[in-house]
Amino acid sequence: MQGMTAFFRHDAAQQSRHKNGSFSLLRQTAHIDFFLFGAAFAISILGLMTMRSFTIENAFFDKQLIWIVLSIPLFFIVSFGDYSFLRRTRVIVGLYVLTLAFLLLIFVFGAIVKGSQNRFDLGLFAVQPSDPAKLLLVALLAKYFARRHIEIAHIRHILVSGAYAFALFVLVFLQPDFGSGIIIASIWLGMVLVAGISWKHLAILGITAAVVFAALWTFALHPYQKQRVMTFIHPLADIRGAGYNAYQSMIAVGSGEVIGKGVGYGTQSKLQFLPEYQTDFIFAAYAEEWGFVGVVLFLGLFTIVIVRILLIAAHGRDNFDTLFAAGIAIYLAAQFMVHVGMNIGLMPITGTTLPFMSYGGSHLLTEFLALGMLMSLRRNARPVPVARDQTELIGTV
Repeated sequence: MQGMTAFFRHDAAQQSRHKNGSFSLLRQTAHIDFFLFGAAFAISILGLMTMRSFTIENAFFDKQLIWIVLSIPLFFIVSFGDYSFLRRTRVIVGLYVLTLAFLLLIFVFGAIVKGSQNRFDLGLFAVQPSDPAKLLLVALLAKYFARRHIEIAHIRHILVSGAYAFALFVLVFLQPDFGSGIIIASIWLGMVLVAGISWKHLAILGITAAVVFAALWTFALHPYQKQRVMTFIHPLADIRGAGYNAYQSMIAVGSGEVIGKGVGYGTQSKLQFLPEYQTDFIFAAYAEEWGFVGVVLFLGLFTIVIVRILLIAAHGRDNFDTLFAAGIAIYLAAQFMVHVGMNIGLMPITGTTLPFMSYGGSHLLTEFLALGMLMSLRRNARPVPVARDQTELIGTV
């Protein structure tokens, strides 16, 4: 009898430890938004399947699979880290200077691919500094506006924050990487709007943007970039020349119809009618193979990603958390709108990747890094009291 009693006690103790262990695991991962991660991961799988070909040998599939496998542990490792150091002025400014240095070094050591010198070729893989530069800009602007959102009406804060973004914009524009330049400008404009810019200053920004565009058109844009803009205005004027990519992209999107042609059987992409289908035109390739149903699925998943990030922003414990999360949403949404817009003929061809879906390790690792940092901020952020006389203005004396 005593033996039976001891047995049941031992069994109850084991069950209690098992329950406590399960509860501890759930508590440790409570800060992770699995809906957000699951949606982003699903988009990556859809992109991977789009790269899959049953007709010709395709190395992009194997390489992208490796990047996805690396992105998953990166997300979880980063989510358990403590990145409160990003709130420190010296740290964020130091990272900004380091980013500028890499963007400058690319003009000396960068590889030239299809006319653009925008990556370091390390043999087995290449690194594009413009991708982490976008994430760095989000953190920098979140830091800058976090303690002066009430003072955003002062034009000096708009000018100083704009100077930070403009330096990055110029360096990526000169590579030339017009697509990344547009994203950088969009991040700055979006975060300024979130911080609470006045309508008067917004009008001034609009006029300034028009003047800057006119200057770029006259003195900075390359002939092929001007041709892309003109092709956007008249997409069918030269379908065998400058308008070829845009025209083939629209054909791919339209030919998918309702249910698509099937995974791996997109003729526009797999038969090389649609160039760069694995990167710049992956949405068109995906729409061709998956059709309207697949596009709705993708839009639903991407909406989940953005909405979940905005919920994190809405429940931020302080201004930095809110601005950083909002900045990540702006960054991803801008990439999405530019990529999809150029794939369906609503924007000029700029060569922009689609978040989580396009081929490439630099942007994919950066995007999952950003999501992991959001999870980390949810786990570690604490309200930081600020003295009334403490301004901590970056870029002022």
